Amino acid sequence: MPQQQPEQQAPPVQRLRVRYAKRGRLRFTSHRDFSRAFERAVFRARVPMAYSSGFNPHPRISYAGAAPTGSASEAEYLELALAEVVDPAAIHAVLDEALPPGLDVLEVVESPGGSLADLLEASRWRIDVAATPDVASAAAERFLAADEALVERMTKKGMREFDARGAVVALAVLPEAPASGRTSLDVVLRHGTPAVRPDDVLRGLATVAGLDAGEAPLMTRLAQGPLLDSGEVGDPLAARA
Repeated sequence: MPQQQPEQQAPPVQRLRVRYAKRGRLRFTSHRDFSRAFERAVFRARVPMAYSSGFNPHPRISYAGAAPTGSASEAEYLELALAEVVDPAAIHAVLDEALPPGLDVLEVVESPGGSLADLLEASRWRIDVAATPDVASAAAERFLAADEALVERMTKKGMREFDARGAVVALAVLPEAPASGRTSLDVVLRHGTPAVRPDDVLRGLATVAGLDAGEAPLMTRLAQGPLLDSGEVGDPLAARA
């Protein structure tokens, strides 16, 4: 008896790029849990998804540049492949309604083509620490003046040492104080391998400059996208079809 061949799905007819936020207690949602919640939301909202071919078809959703678990974010991105042409504004509305508060859809645009992941070259972070502005400013100056800031982190391949300083494009103390009464650091991080995270920068600040960030510093990604010549982080959804 000939072996049954897997069903071949039709190619997508439209792709949409989605910017979403992780806020409040939902910042502790892991990427795996978010992807499950998002697939359920797509099903409930009856989004006309394109599916992969094979014996176990799944909706074609491409995730890019997910923030570390425990970090809040205003700039998470994914791309949907659809079986029908739809109005991006309508998909924005139904997805935001289907997701729980704290996982909020901020923008949906039609994809101009190319790789979304390739556009995510850097991130801008706000890190709220327990130090005073003067202490934080002095630590930032020492960190930026250092040639390197070696830190260790457990990875899938075991404990790894790497330089947290090399990925820091900019580091400054924000003039306004957060509601918590802490001091806010404004950090631009270049993406690379291994990926340097905001908590790695805090460890580097502790190692190089002795900065004590306090318990549970809040880390919020404000932007993610192409790294501009000015050192700013651009909008990956700006180039639209």
